[in-house]
Amino acid sequence: MKNWLRNKFRKEPEWISEEERLAIITKSSKQVSRGVFFATVIIITSFLPVFMLTGQEGKLFHPLAYTKTFIMIVDALLVITLAPVLISFFMKGKFKPDSANPVNRFLEKVYEPIIRKVLKWRKTTIAINVVALLITIPLLKNLGTEFIPPLDEQSILFMPVTLPDVSNAEAKRILQVQDKIIKSVPEVDKVLGKAGRANTATDNSPISMIETIITLKPKREWREGITKKDIITELDAKLQIPGVVNGWTQPIINRINMLATGIRTDVGIKVFGQNLDTIAAVSEKVKAALEGTAGVSDLFVEPITGGKYLAVNIKREELSRYGLNIDDVNQVVETALGGASIGNTIEGRQRFSISVRLAQEYRNSVEQIQRIPLQSPSFGEIPLSSVADVKFEDGPPMISSDNAILRGAVMFNVRDRDLGSTVKEAMEQLNKEDGILPEGYFLEWSGQYENLIRGQQTLMWIAPVVLVIIFFSLYFAFHSIREAFLSLITVPFALIGGAYMIYFWGVNLSVGVAVGFIALFGIAVETGIVMVIYLNDAMQQLIKLKGNSRETITRDDLREYVIYGAAKRLRPKLMTVCVSLFGLVPVLWATGVGVDVMQPIVLPMIGGVLTSSTHILLVTPLIFLMSKEYELKKYGKLEVHDVQH
Repeated sequence: MKNWLRNKFRKEPEWISEEERLAIITKSSKQVSRGVFFATVIIITSFLPVFMLTGQEGKLFHPLAYTKTFIMIVDALLVITLAPVLISFFMKGKFKPDSANPVNRFLEKVYEPIIRKVLKWRKTTIAINVVALLITIPLLKNLGTEFIPPLDEQSILFMPVTLPDVSNAEAKRILQVQDKIIKSVPEVDKVLGKAGRANTATDNSPISMIETIITLKPKREWREGITKKDIITELDAKLQIPGVVNGWTQPIINRINMLATGIRTDVGIKVFGQNLDTIAAVSEKVKAALEGTAGVSDLFVEPITGGKYLAVNIKREELSRYGLNIDDVNQVVETALGGASIGNTIEGRQRFSISVRLAQEYRNSVEQIQRIPLQSPSFGEIPLSSVADVKFEDGPPMISSDNAILRGAVMFNVRDRDLGSTVKEAMEQLNKEDGILPEGYFLEWSGQYENLIRGQQTLMWIAPVVLVIIFFSLYFAFHSIREAFLSLITVPFALIGGAYMIYFWGVNLSVGVAVGFIALFGIAVETGIVMVIYLNDAMQQLIKLKGNSRETITRDDLREYVIYGAAKRLRPKLMTVCVSLFGLVPVLWATGVGVDVMQPIVLPMIGGVLTSSTHILLVTPLIFLMSKEYELKKYGKLEVHDVQH
């Protein structure tokens, strides 16, 4: 019993010394830290285009870019400082080899015969990858384009436009009728309508502009199978009121569009010129040309003419006859119609002015206004019509200008189609029409399309610059143009899965999708770097065993050690891929506000990680083997780049 206890608690001798353990940790850290550090730098670099975005898209995606960049900067520092120290603290005792892990054994058992087939059928493997890459070209060309994925705000903004000379009473009646009809739809929870402008100087809405905010019930209370799009279609069919042009949008995006571009719909065609009547005529021609275009809905012309003004034209020759002057007439008109201040009232700390004017029944028609009395020194009391012509005149309901040039606008929303192709077809329709624009007048496309073009132009010129920076970062990591190219070539193959994913998911190309591809490129290059590091390590082991000469190294040796470098280090490569997938895949089945914006960013990353990892695990070892065979044949030895220091 005593001997059993002694043997049980006897401390076994260390299988390696402390110095050997630390030396192995140091060597292993050097092997991967340089590559991982530069991979982190590349991921940070790949987000440069996001920082270059401006306007609405910049405000939306800058927080994402800043957050990821700061995290990766700290990560890059921890990789070369804290990680080796933590490994030395916790990695003690005896460790089992990778082959002892049943999952790892299974993956290697599946992967090794596949990589052997790939290395045997070289041309077929490369041809399949190239064909898959070429197929993405028509796929991407057939995808629609939009500025950013529309965010479902869980509410609807109904913005009908009436005639500019509508009366207050008629606007109120229309508003009440519309609210009653809207509330009859079962999915509608609350309705709040407003006609005219709010009590603020920043809201210049005319009385003809109606804004109705519609809040919806929770989706679980909706009729089975109905969507928000179906609700809008049903409401639009019920709200066909003569003299009213319907418009459907959402409260937040509407305010953003109006503040950023001055257009309250998805797309607006601004008509610039020097004469309001001509601008109105051109706008009507543009509207007629666009009618019937697929995707164009809620098409209307911003009212430029049709406003009603009460004109009081003083007859100067009559003034002297009655002994009056212009100020006498203007003062009476101002007091009777607009009101004149006669004093102030104080209520606590507040002061209010007291104004008086004629009662409503004495100023509600031209005939009543014409009978407003004036006091003449010579003739006593006379009517206003004796010294002035009072009548209604047509004029602009509102004068809009951009850059000191008068403008009108033809506005429409895009529904059941992507923004880019809709505007493209609309442009073609306008180009077919002759005689729309007189000399000195021009058109400008605005709204969301303006933002789309700005975002595309920014990404188009900055993307090549980023690829060059990534290439040089890879060169500094490997000190070899060939190895840098081997890691960078994973980028186009990452595009394959991203393109397929967004195509079959039915997502349009947008700034959000572009941000997803940008993030994908960094992940793909990072995985490629890990593979190249281990392939180089396998070549170093081969040279250490057989020397660096074509007389001692055969093609079979090269193939076996490439398989060894690819298969025996399978776990860290799969972990790099799985960490990305485990973080992204849950977004696909997420629900709630913001998912419709996040999914287009995540979809290319998920699809691209799958295809780029497949390319890295199968094609990268093949290209690496072919390059080493070429080196052995041409130079008589292998060029192995030390990426450990």
